[in-house]
Amino acid sequence: MGTVPSPHFVIFPFMSHGHTIPLLHLAALLRHRFVAVTIFTTPANAPSIRDFLKDESISVIELPFPKGIDGIPPGVEITEKLPSMSSFGQFARATKLMQPLFEQALLGLQPPTCIISDAFLGWTQQSAEKFSIPRYFFFGMSIFATTLYQVLGIERPHAEAISPDVPFTFSSFPWLKLTRNDFEPPFGDLEPKGPAVDFMLEQAVSLAKSRGMITNSFYELEPRFADYWSQHLGPKSWCVGPLCLANQPMIANITHPDNKHETWMQWLNSKLADRQPVLYVAFGTQAEVSAEQIQEIARGLELSNTSFLWVTRPKVLDHLKGFEERVKDRALIVKEWVDQSEVLKHKSIKGFLSHCGWNSVMESICAKVPILALPLMAEQHLNARFVVEEIGVGLRIMPRNGSVRGFVEAEEVEKMVRELMEGEKGEGVRKKVKEMGENAWETMKEGGSSWSTLGLLIDDACGGKQVLIDV
Repeated sequence: MGTVPSPHFVIFPFMSHGHTIPLLHLAALLRHRFVAVTIFTTPANAPSIRDFLKDESISVIELPFPKGIDGIPPGVEITEKLPSMSSFGQFARATKLMQPLFEQALLGLQPPTCIISDAFLGWTQQSAEKFSIPRYFFFGMSIFATTLYQVLGIERPHAEAISPDVPFTFSSFPWLKLTRNDFEPPFGDLEPKGPAVDFMLEQAVSLAKSRGMITNSFYELEPRFADYWSQHLGPKSWCVGPLCLANQPMIANITHPDNKHETWMQWLNSKLADRQPVLYVAFGTQAEVSAEQIQEIARGLELSNTSFLWVTRPKVLDHLKGFEERVKDRALIVKEWVDQSEVLKHKSIKGFLSHCGWNSVMESICAKVPILALPLMAEQHLNARFVVEEIGVGLRIMPRNGSVRGFVEAEEVEKMVRELMEGEKGEGVRKKVKEMGENAWETMKEGGSSWSTLGLLIDDACGGKQVLIDV
């Protein structure tokens, strides 16, 4: 009897940190199961990918990024470096020009068992069909948000909502009360149109033809939505997360020796020694926040008298003259990249003021740190709803205008920071996130739901042939 060749998975992340990192974690998990992995990226992104993986056995293939694209300066190959998020559409559409080179490269590889590519790289579905390779798409969102965006388009429950802030319900999820403002414009509009809508419709066509959806979540976190997706929407969803636990030793709160000398690590250690609880503040790498809004957030943090560690881009401080000096006794402002999951795992961190990007939500839950939600863009408003109302692991800062979108005032920031760090509600969400975090760790251990789902996914990609794999 001939042996079945070991599986070979091709992974193609979208060029954006939040989309790439979970797929690199997935690559590491697949290697633990003796699956050969090839990652496709562009020359400017390859060094940081190789550095992140620290695994010579994973091949990284570089395809040149298209040149001369309107709105994209030469040398920009990742969305974080775009001059403005308004060029995001051009950037995403430009990736389509990589298709011929991608297909040429596939011909030179050990035949792929499957392709796992980002949902924004819908054109890879055509390549997969050309070579009769199953393709799974990765949506870096919760199943909750992915499902609600789909159902909004199909059932149109918002059609009766005259104003963007009038609540409506979904017949499939009657307990949810949402507004059009919970959805990123133009998707909450009654007649959504424009380049973003055209782009997403195009991706939806290729998603429908795919073999399945890979989700950075775990079944126990959003079971109703996972079931609904697989039964009514499809293609089938495979929950294999939290992917941020892929490279973690399965014991929480291990301090990595290479972080010992980081300024932030020393500062957090000193706060721990003084028994000072710390709020971690970070709003991701993509969102563009107005100078006025940043000033209000800073003033709220200052008024709260809480110790905080704020990771931000240097230019944000241009709007905050004298702020760093005024809060220096109880705050540290970090202007370079930090390993967020390492910060969250530190024992002095007792809360996370976050934009609610899905990776941040998962990292916070895994670190058992409650979230103070301040959503800014994309599907973050839905994530904030999920975190606060659906699973109860966080509180929310609300704008002054009674809408879920709008200007947030310093007094509200101060009040909610105090509530999270010292209040009764803060105590409640702290208890809940501890429970949820323990579930997250369990699900990734041998025999846990995500651990088992990954095995089933490998079998599915191999066409149901039992592949001998170990961990």
